[in-house]
Amino acid sequence: MLSQFLFQSCAAIALTPRAVQILFPLCQTGDVTLHIPSSLASEITPPQGSQIYESSLKDHLTAIWSQYRAFIFVAASGIVVRLIAPLLAHKTEDPAIIVIDPEGQYVISLCSGHQGGADQLTRLIAQQLTATPIITSASTSLNLPGIDILGVPFGWQKGQGDWNGISRICVHQEPIQVIQEAGSTLWQKSLPTEHPFYFGFNEEISFKGRIWITPTSRRFAPSSDIPKVQWHPRVLWVGIGCIRGATQEQITTAVQQVLQKSHLAFEAIAGLATIDIKADEIGLLNYAQSSQLPLKTYTAEILKTVTVPNPSHIVAQAVDTPSVAEAAALSAAKEYGEAVLLVQKQVTEAVTVAIAQAEIEYTGRTGYIGLVGIGPGNITQITPAAKTAITQADVIIGYSLYTDLIQPLQHPAQIIESLPITQEVQRARRAIELAQWGLSVVVISSGDCGIYGMAGLVLEQLSVMGWDGNTPQVEVFPGISALQAAASRVGAPLMHDFCAISLSDLLTPIEVIEKRLEAAAKADFVTAIYNPCSKTRIQPLLTAEKIFLMYRDPLTPVAIVRSVYRQDEEIILTTLGKMLWSHIDMLTTILIGNSTTFFHENWMITPRGYLKNE
Repeated sequence: MLSQFLFQSCAAIALTPRAVQILFPLCQTGDVTLHIPSSLASEITPPQGSQIYESSLKDHLTAIWSQYRAFIFVAASGIVVRLIAPLLAHKTEDPAIIVIDPEGQYVISLCSGHQGGADQLTRLIAQQLTATPIITSASTSLNLPGIDILGVPFGWQKGQGDWNGISRICVHQEPIQVIQEAGSTLWQKSLPTEHPFYFGFNEEISFKGRIWITPTSRRFAPSSDIPKVQWHPRVLWVGIGCIRGATQEQITTAVQQVLQKSHLAFEAIAGLATIDIKADEIGLLNYAQSSQLPLKTYTAEILKTVTVPNPSHIVAQAVDTPSVAEAAALSAAKEYGEAVLLVQKQVTEAVTVAIAQAEIEYTGRTGYIGLVGIGPGNITQITPAAKTAITQADVIIGYSLYTDLIQPLQHPAQIIESLPITQEVQRARRAIELAQWGLSVVVISSGDCGIYGMAGLVLEQLSVMGWDGNTPQVEVFPGISALQAAASRVGAPLMHDFCAISLSDLLTPIEVIEKRLEAAAKADFVTAIYNPCSKTRIQPLLTAEKIFLMYRDPLTPVAIVRSVYRQDEEIILTTLGKMLWSHIDMLTTILIGNSTTFFHENWMITPRGYLKNE
């Protein structure tokens, strides 16, 4: 599932056997096609699905240039610059160009970093290859979102304006006025402490640029003293009523006239709405398809319940509801929060148009939830797939300690939502809410997300909500669990049967915990103790010691590992009888050996039984 959010329609260019080795993993990740010259194909066995070309690379690039949204080269950057220079047109049209050095150590965003997505793709490729990303965009160095891609996650559409000018002002950190009349303000939460944006009006500040975020279409004079741009959140729902057989041209003209008269932007349209008996109108269907707008239909029973300013008895006699355009527009907008009828119905000979504004914008995207285990807390202990999931996300949700631990993987424009450790349910619901809206969300857990982590909670919450298993899409990324990480630091204590038990009675009755402790102790399992104690919860740990001493020798080896793989890591090797002499808290994992576990030179070992069979 992750691949659809990553490498889409990319051409990977390999000129050497080593380049093929470097690029091959990317070709297994998504829609990446490997292109190999015939001379190289005769030397190696080309991977399945490779495209072999006979012409020069220059001619081949010219032939395939319009077919891909990104090109990934393993070559010297100078060679790539000379190859692509004649093909470049404008940054709004050019594909992303990424260069990987011949040894695969560096990934460079060479061209079309913002609008073409080269910067983001560079980060993702670097994570896949465990390489270093090289991104030279000025906004990235300032930890600022690119102004020209600011609204992309929310489905906003770019309007007219001096985009180069406003980007230049932003990079120079000069004051920019932001007037946001619609759309999500989540992007504001991702801004660094020092940023150039001022929201609303302030006559005391001499602004050097202005950003409008609005459904209104504004015309900026070429002679304006400061650069101005406009983003259009898709908050407008256009209700349409029409006579039978109304043409696409009639509908197009009617909508355009209403937009122009009301000074509204076509780019701000979220979709169209009408009565269900009009669902087969060819003119309306063609207009929706050509405009790439969703079409919602409602029954007369639903529409007649909507209060509108201009009900019609004539319409009611014809279609059993006093309103189509106004009621349909409001019905569609109400699916996205509060709704207001912005434009009352405008009637032409063949078409009636009304426009409602929704509280929340339509993104036009399928949402995604990545449930990610970040391991014990050290960046080097996170799997490449998990790193990639974190890097590609629009939103990262997690306990504040965990979001801090993965800060090096974050980048400008990502939304970080950190909730306290006791608000797991709120985290799950928030992730689902944002994903249902259309964002790509990652929920992080320490260790493995499926072991005392957030994976089960999110999936459980989705099931309660009647999730269809597809929307939003969900993927689980395993991580190194706390018991694995702790075991790796002390030797091989988990070589035989083992179990894990949490001593937290927040969600599990203490009677059940005690029952499990006794079963594990009696069955001679190596036992990993999670959540051993807190400042206010000590008794379960005392009980655990008592139960294990009933079935185990006091000299049974025990490892106490706190903050494993982090800077303040503490490791204590002791015995069951002396276990409580050590500092133990919620960041601690305890490993209690079985009857055969032993220490050797500060290593904890549980025999599997191989030597007994020699």
